[in-house]
Amino acid sequence: MTESNSYYVHPTAIVESLAIGEGTKIWHFAQVRQGAKIGKNCNIGKSVYIDIDAEIGSNVKIQNFVSVYKGVIIEDDVFVGPSATFTNDLYPRAFIWNDCHVSTTRICRGASIGANATLICGITVGEYAMIGAGSVVTEDVPPFALVLGNPGRQRGWVCYCGHRLKEDATESVYKCPACGKSVGIYV
Repeated sequence: MTESNSYYVHPTAIVESLAIGEGTKIWHFAQVRQGAKIGKNCNIGKSVYIDIDAEIGSNVKIQNFVSVYKGVIIEDDVFVGPSATFTNDLYPRAFIWNDCHVSTTRICRGASIGANATLICGITVGEYAMIGAGSVVTEDVPPFALVLGNPGRQRGWVCYCGHRLKEDATESVYKCPACGKSVGIYV
């Protein structure tokens, strides 16, 4: 068990970066490359790879077997399910590589990415959006959108709490049947 003054690193993990926030836990066989940034109170699961210069906000949970490559920016309060895949090169070739091939992918505050989802680089997943398990996302996702399938298509809206919203036509808002909040969706 390795513990710095403010974060925990399992003894099998390899951590090259010093930019790790207080309260973060990095578990078995994870690798955090030099220049990566991880915020406070994150949970980095087993066999997670965080590449050079990748950025992770605070209160982020990254489940087992996820690779977060250079060019991926994950904001605060994001959930990334097991074996989710982020790409960073739209035209990959093993024999042609340089940093100009990296496309930025942004996962905005509060979004959730389901298990085994694949996100093609160069997109933005909006605040509190939810990507269903196994979905393949190739386009930007609006805030609070629910995206499912291959290819990923918007199938509705979700609340801050993650439940599917129901439209209340009398008030031009969507209401959550679980927590009762109203969410104004502007499309």
